[in-house]
Amino acid sequence: MEQLKHECGVAMIRLLKPLDYYEKKYGTWTYGFNKLYLMMEKQHNRGQEGAGIASVSLTNEPGTEYMFREKAEGKGAITEIFSRVTEEMKGELLMGHLRYSTTGKSGLTFVHPFLRRNNWRAKNLCLCGNFNMTNIDEVFSFLTEQGQSPRIYGDSYITLELMGHRLDREVERLYQEATAQGLKGTDITNYIDEHVEMANVLRSTMEHYDGGYVMCGLTGSGEMFSVRDPWGIRPAFYYRDDELIAIASERPVLQTTFDIQAEDVHELLPGQALIIHKSGESRLEQIMPAQKLSACSFERIYFSRGSDCDIYQERKRLGEQLTPAILKAIDFDVTNTVFSYIPNTAEVAFYGMTDGFRKLAIEREESELAQIPEREQVRTKFKLHGEVRTEKVVWKDIKLRTFIADNSERNDLAAHVYDISYGSLEAGKDNLVIIDDSIVRGTTLKESIFKILDRLHPKKIVMVSSSPQIRYPDYYGIDMARLEEFCAFRATMALIEERGMWQLINDTYLACKRELEKPKEEMVNCVRAIYAPFTVDEINQKIVEMLRPADMKAPIELVFQSIEGLHEACPNHPGDWYFTGHYPTPGGVKLVNQAFVNYINKTYTLKENDGCLLSDCKK
Repeated sequence: MEQLKHECGVAMIRLLKPLDYYEKKYGTWTYGFNKLYLMMEKQHNRGQEGAGIASVSLTNEPGTEYMFREKAEGKGAITEIFSRVTEEMKGELLMGHLRYSTTGKSGLTFVHPFLRRNNWRAKNLCLCGNFNMTNIDEVFSFLTEQGQSPRIYGDSYITLELMGHRLDREVERLYQEATAQGLKGTDITNYIDEHVEMANVLRSTMEHYDGGYVMCGLTGSGEMFSVRDPWGIRPAFYYRDDELIAIASERPVLQTTFDIQAEDVHELLPGQALIIHKSGESRLEQIMPAQKLSACSFERIYFSRGSDCDIYQERKRLGEQLTPAILKAIDFDVTNTVFSYIPNTAEVAFYGMTDGFRKLAIEREESELAQIPEREQVRTKFKLHGEVRTEKVVWKDIKLRTFIADNSERNDLAAHVYDISYGSLEAGKDNLVIIDDSIVRGTTLKESIFKILDRLHPKKIVMVSSSPQIRYPDYYGIDMARLEEFCAFRATMALIEERGMWQLINDTYLACKRELEKPKEEMVNCVRAIYAPFTVDEINQKIVEMLRPADMKAPIELVFQSIEGLHEACPNHPGDWYFTGHYPTPGGVKLVNQAFVNYINKTYTLKENDGCLLSDCKK
């Protein structure tokens, strides 16, 4: 329900035939751009702050432009940039990007693609990506120690400069080869353009990075590439036929754009790059050794489009697996319970949840009901054919805009982004089970959802999350970087304070500080210690206490997905650091320890002599 800014979206097309081929066959010179536009619109969920495109022509003569780029901000950015496309921009290489800023800065300057220009075609580099690097400080130091002076401190610009520097070195290597062979003038240029080895450039660039990424690029001489991080944190898919090669962040984007089946689309593997030479020949190259697979499970829960055939089934399983816990929460009274969901990303999990109840009803009919007392039969036998009561209880309206300057009144209007279906419950009699994909900060629940649901006068509200409790920040491209943003973390710290467990805070703080003195490869996540004394139910109860509006009447219970249930539903995406604190990269471990130290320094008063906490130390 809480809109998270998350990974960006990438789209690339390499046209393999002469450009007039597409104009003759499809009746327009814009064929490639039309396909790129569709790919970007189908990934609009991945970025609404800005968009950009780039193209490279392989046939333009010296003295004419051959590398083009357009960028725009806002939700209408895709339409705007494609309205600027002219025939002079047509090319064989096309690239698009959709951006959400997460830990980076906003503004047109920071919208991808980024472009590095040079009079040598092979030294021109255009770069975009879905990435966030945890060690940009280290890469920045590496560049400055070499004598470079990057104009902007940010992972996108620094990556452009580092990769551009490596591309320069590759061109210079080829220049030396060409002159050693006695080549001169344009023969040297042609030799360089034909022999640029992007695998060399990518290896010598990406070896410096810790993070999750899919990095995509074009060169002025006609090279195209997409490379995925060694842990497989961020996704990338590609399709090839005799007319084109296409790359996207999500599989159904390619299926819809090119009218193909799921088996026609392939996933780029961890540490692997798809490299397309200026000739159109393509190959897969292992750039970095693959590490333990840590593909992001949140992609499956929330970020990616639910139209993917596997994600659809996984989200249904996430909902279905919650059935036993929900049944317990409503005290087995399915007859007097209405089931619904928070629009829109939880809809598929809702179908799985209701399927689970139907299956459970049938199973109970066949086995348990004949063996239990009549009273319990009434409580569990809701209908012979296993139907449950479902309603569209919550509606999400467009974002409300207001001229009102008073903050309290503005907040009141913002709380009405959601609305309810009046009369969908029998007041005072019906329980309401409502599922969402995740509960992150809890702000929307407290300021909007719980208040409007209480107007229906349910007997009880069971708020269900198809993901486990989110306890730890993300450092790989999602807008969840601070511990105190998470309601699960805030609830845990509140429990610690209530029970006077100041020593646990102190010990964890000092442990994190000691870890930060080690090489990051040797660090462990010490923040996990604060959760150890508490059960999920204890934290749930505290979250309810913190998020419950003061004037609310209905009781609330939270039901979260289990870690085991998550992995059972999404077996091929084991990356679960949001929930467990098991970060796949050393940089992630370093940053979470630093995040806890920062939180304590900001929140508590420390003794000056030894850094220990006082029992009454909250600022």
